[in-house]
Amino acid sequence: MCGIVGYVGQRPASPSSRPVDVALQGLARLEYRGYDSAGVAVLDGSEVRVAKAKGKLKNLRGVLEGQDVPTSAVAIGHTRWATHGAPTDENAHPHLGGKDDELALVHNGIIENFAALRTSLEADGYTFRSETDSEAAAHLVAREMQRTGDLTLALRAAAVQLEGAFTLLAIHRDQPDRVVAARRNSPLVVGLGEGENYLGSDVAAFVDNTREALEIGQDQVVTVTADDVAVTDFEGTEVTEKKQYTIAWDVAAAQKGGYDSFMAKEIHEQATAVADTLRGRIDSGALHLDEMSIDESVLRSIDKIIVVACGTAANAGNVAKYAIEHWCRIPTEVELAHEFRYRDPIVTEKTLVVAISQSGETMDTLMAMRHAQEQGAKVVAICNTYGSTIPREADAALYLHVGPEIAVASTKAYLGQITACYLLGLYLAQVRGNLFPDEIAALMEDLEQLPAHVQTVLDGAGAVEELARSMKDTTSVLFLGRHVGYPTALEGALKLKEIAYIHAEGFAAGELKHGPIALVDEGQPVFVIVPSPRGRDSLHSKVVSNIQEVRARGARTLVIAEEGDEDVLPYSDVVLRVPATRTLFAPLLTVIPLQIFSCALAAAKGLDVDQPRNLAKSVTVE
Repeated sequence: MCGIVGYVGQRPASPSSRPVDVALQGLARLEYRGYDSAGVAVLDGSEVRVAKAKGKLKNLRGVLEGQDVPTSAVAIGHTRWATHGAPTDENAHPHLGGKDDELALVHNGIIENFAALRTSLEADGYTFRSETDSEAAAHLVAREMQRTGDLTLALRAAAVQLEGAFTLLAIHRDQPDRVVAARRNSPLVVGLGEGENYLGSDVAAFVDNTREALEIGQDQVVTVTADDVAVTDFEGTEVTEKKQYTIAWDVAAAQKGGYDSFMAKEIHEQATAVADTLRGRIDSGALHLDEMSIDESVLRSIDKIIVVACGTAANAGNVAKYAIEHWCRIPTEVELAHEFRYRDPIVTEKTLVVAISQSGETMDTLMAMRHAQEQGAKVVAICNTYGSTIPREADAALYLHVGPEIAVASTKAYLGQITACYLLGLYLAQVRGNLFPDEIAALMEDLEQLPAHVQTVLDGAGAVEELARSMKDTTSVLFLGRHVGYPTALEGALKLKEIAYIHAEGFAAGELKHGPIALVDEGQPVFVIVPSPRGRDSLHSKVVSNIQEVRARGARTLVIAEEGDEDVLPYSDVVLRVPATRTLFAPLLTVIPLQIFSCALAAAKGLDVDQPRNLAKSVTVE
C-alpha cells in the first residue's frame, strides 16, 4: 500500500530539479497510497544521506527545508502505510543497511519471515534501529552486497530468501549510478526518460516527467541507470520481451482542477467516467469487447460466475450479480476476495471468475484470482490501471478508462466498475444467445443515456451539500435499499465511514423488521433508496412501507426517488431526485447523492476528505 519512487539522472542543481526534488514530486503524487510517514535517500560521495519524518509529506519537506541536499545522480523515496511498527520517525523509510550504513532501501509489502532473518542478521553483527520488517531486507541486501560486490546480484540473492509480498528499491554508495529494484506480488513500473529513468508504485510517480512506461513482471529484478534499464528474473535470466506502453492521461488529470478536494473533483467527473467506460464498445447496437480474449465457446460453456472483490469493488460486484443473473440466467456469486480461497470454494473449468480492482494490485483479489486459475477457471479482470498485475495475469481484461482516481474513497471508479459489469453481462448474453439482438440494442441505447442522467444528478449537488452541512454533528446514519438499491445502501454507508468517521450501516430494507429497526429512535437519519414505481414485480410499495415504518419510530427520512414519484412525499423529510431509468441501471444514479453527502459532511467536519485516517488507496498486502 506504500508509495515508492526512484530516480536516476543528473539534473542541474537548480531549485525543484535536483534528484531529491524529483523524488518528492513523485511522492506527492503517491501520497494517497500511505501517509503515516515519508522519507528520501540520496548519495553524498561515500555517504548515504537519509531524511524522513512521521506524518504527511509536508513534514518531510519541513525537515529538508534549508538543508544543503547533495545533487547525486540517484534518489529513492517512500510514503508509508504502517504495518510492522507504529508511524514514527524511526520506522519511516528509507532504511539504512549494512554495518557502515552503506545502503538505503525502501519497501512496499510485508516480509513474512522477517523475524528469522532479523535473528540471523543480528547474530552477524547487524544493528536494527526500527520495529519494521523492511529493515531486515535492508541489512540482508547489504550482507549480500558484501558477498557479491554487485547490487543487482545482491538484490537477486536477497529476493529469493524473502517470503511474502515486496517491491524493494535499493541504492548503494559503491555503485552510485543506479537504483536496483525487485518485485514479487507488489506493484512496480519503470518510467522511461531521455538521459534519466524513473521507478514507482504506479505511473503517477513520474507522469509529470514522462508518459512512457515499462511493466515489471512477477519475480523480476530491474537495474536502472540514467541511460539503461536491464531486467532479469530472480535466477538471473535476462527478460528480453519487455512490455512498454504510453500512459493515456497526463498530469493535468491528476490535479484538483479548482475543487476543494480530489474526491469532489472525481465525483463531478462521473458523467465523463461512465461515457469513457462505454466508449468504443458499442457498434450498431452490438457489443464489441476487444479485450475479451476468452474464446466464445468457453463463455458459452460457463455454468457459474463468481465475482471476487473487496470494499467498494465488492459493492459493484453485488450490482453485477443482479444484472448478470437477469440477463444471462447464470448463477452468480459475489465473494469477498480475502475469504474466497480460505473456504475451499467450488471452482471448475466451467466457472468464470470476475476480479474487480481499481488499482489492479489489490493483494486479496490477486490471490483469489490465482487460486481460481489453479482450479481451471477463466478470469476476467475489471480494472482502471493499465499494466497492473491483475489484468496482466487474468485471461481477459475490461479497462475502465476513467482516468486517475487520487482520493482514497472511490467514486468515479465505482461507477466505471458498475458500467463495465453491465457491459460484461450484456456481452455474455449476446454470446450465449440469452437476449435477442434488438433487446441488447435497446439496453445499450438506454445505457448510453446514462452519462447525461449522471450529469443531471451532479447538477443538483448543491442541495445535497447543504443537507450535509446541516448534519455535520450527526453521529449515526442508516441506509436502506432493496434489490439493486441494497448494494447502493452498502456503498453509501461505506463512504460515510471511510471519510467522516461516524457510525453508518447499510441494510436490505426487507431485513428491517428482523433486527435493524431496533436501531431507530427519535431523530435517527435514515437514507432510503426507493426503486422505480414502474415495471413488473415492483418493490416500490414495499420500500415506501419501510419509510413509513422507520418514520413511525421517530426517524428522519432522507429519500432518494425517481423524478415524478409522488408516493414518497407524505413520508419523507427530504427527497433527493434522480432521473428515471431502468431498474438495473439505477445504481449509477442513486449512489451519487450519497457520495456527495459523505464528501460534504466530512468537509464540514474539517476532515481530510482525500486522505482519511488509517486508509490507503491500494491494499497491496493481505
